[in-house]
Amino acid sequence: MLAPRSGSPHRRRTAAAVLFAAFCLLPALSASPASAADTPARGSAHLGMGVVAHDGQQRGSGRAANAAVQTEGVDVSSHQGDVDWPTLWSGGVKWAYAKATEGTYYTNPYFAQQYNGSYGVGMIRGSYHFATPDTTSGAVQAGYFVDHGGGWSRDGRTLPGALDIEWNPYGDTCYGKTAGQMVSWIADFLNTYKARTGRDAVIYTATSWWTQCTGNYGGFAVNNPLWIARYADAVGTLPAGWGFHTMWQYTSSGPTVGDHNRFNGALDRVQALANG
Repeated sequence: MLAPRSGSPHRRRTAAAVLFAAFCLLPALSASPASAADTPARGSAHLGMGVVAHDGQQRGSGRAANAAVQTEGVDVSSHQGDVDWPTLWSGGVKWAYAKATEGTYYTNPYFAQQYNGSYGVGMIRGSYHFATPDTTSGAVQAGYFVDHGGGWSRDGRTLPGALDIEWNPYGDTCYGKTAGQMVSWIADFLNTYKARTGRDAVIYTATSWWTQCTGNYGGFAVNNPLWIARYADAVGTLPAGWGFHTMWQYTSSGPTVGDHNRFNGALDRVQALANG
């Protein structure tokens, strides 16, 4: 004979209800750690990190219809490690930017190989800084950049430093700043960079981010060359003030290293920018 079940029917129903409720909570409890794990480590950001997620990507050559002569370039960071510069050079790449710094807490451990290696094969090269306006001021970050690889010299082979200002991979899209505060932060960086180097920095951004986070401010276009990010067959609408782009990051899936760019002009225009 089977033993009778212990407890009343009411108690059994109550216990079952508690177990069911606990089971339903499991997805919610596991969601928070997963979200935290999705946030990249500080220092890992790079040019175009948010382009695909926010603006999408079309498969294209980066050669806009009726475009003038363009000169191929690449940008690299620690994600690429030691770069095969001879292969890129033989493939037609003539200029490069390497990530030097981020915020005031990170320097690229591969910077020397990337910055000097591109120069060594004959490229015109420069360095860039990934901005984190929520950590320190623009002036402080500009100084950190210059002190850790972001300088400039009139040797005909060194491009002015670039400010990578785009989606925040670590939190709020606009780094917790209003449009006015963001414009002030960028101006602080640019003014300090020019005071330290004598050159106006290049601004790398995407039109959608710029519109959202600066209110589509057009005041930097007079002095600062535009490096636009858009993975398509055309650069599309530019941020306010700029009538043309100087450089265009058109893909994150190019040969040898993923991030490929086109300079809006022949090689002599790249040299002109380097010479200032």
